[in-house]
Amino acid sequence: MAMNKVEICGVNTSKLPLLSNDEKKKLFDKILEGDLEAREAYIRGNLRLVLSVIQRFHNSNEYVDDLFQVGCIGLIKAIDNFDISHNVKFSTYAVPMIIGEIRRYLRDNNSIRVSRSLRDTAYKALQIKERLIREKSKEPTVSEISQELGISKEEVVFALDAIQDPVSLYEPVYSDGGDSLYIMDQVSDKKNKEESWVESISLKEAMNKLSKREYHILKLRFFDGKTQMEVANEIDISQAQVSRLEKSALKNMKKYLH
Repeated sequence: MAMNKVEICGVNTSKLPLLSNDEKKKLFDKILEGDLEAREAYIRGNLRLVLSVIQRFHNSNEYVDDLFQVGCIGLIKAIDNFDISHNVKFSTYAVPMIIGEIRRYLRDNNSIRVSRSLRDTAYKALQIKERLIREKSKEPTVSEISQELGISKEEVVFALDAIQDPVSLYEPVYSDGGDSLYIMDQVSDKKNKEESWVESISLKEAMNKLSKREYHILKLRFFDGKTQMEVANEIDISQAQVSRLEKSALKNMKKYLH
C-alpha cells in the first residue's frame, strides 16, 4: 500500500486543516445543535486522524484510497456516537472506531472467503473472551469459551483461526519493562518431548545445574509442550515472568553446553 500520495480520494492531504482544541469544542457544540456545516468542518478537521490510522495497515494489499474511505466511515460513526459528558478526548474515542471499521473491511474482503456464520461464531467467541478476561482477570481457556457458546472446542478454534491474518512468529505481542513477548513464546512445542532430551547426557547435566523453578518451567515448556500462558497459570506467576525465567534458564544452560 503506497502511503506517499499527496492526494487520496480527491483530497489533498497536504492541505488538510488542523483544528485547535478550542475550535473542535466550538464545532462540536454546533454539531449537537444540528449544524450540518459544523459537522462537515469537524469531519474535515479530523481527516489527519484517519491518515495516521491507515498507516498502521501499510502491509495491507488494499489500495490506500479504499482504506481512507473506510476510515472516514469509522470517523463519521465516532462523531455521531461521541459523548462529551464522558470527558474523553475525541481522538481517544475515535481511533479504535476507525481501526475497527478498517479491520472489519479487511476481514470481509479477505481473498480467503469466510462464511458469515463462521465469522459470527468467531466474533461471539471474542466477545465472550473479553468478558471472561474482565470478570476473572486472566485469559480464558478454549473449553470455557466453548461452554459459554454451547459449541465444541474444535468449532471455537476453527472459527477463530478463520478470521486471523497470518503473522510472523517474531511479532511482539506484549512488552513488560523492556522484555518483549513474541508470538513464538505462546506456541506449544509438541515435538520436543522428554525422550528427545534424555538422549543427550550433556543436556541432562546442564538441566541439573538449574534452580528448581527454572527446571520446572523448562520441563513444562519443552517436555510437556505447554505454552507460556499455560505454565504461568499452573505455577501462578505472570506470563512475562515465565518468559524471563525461561530465557534466563536457557542462557545458563548454554554455559554448560559449550
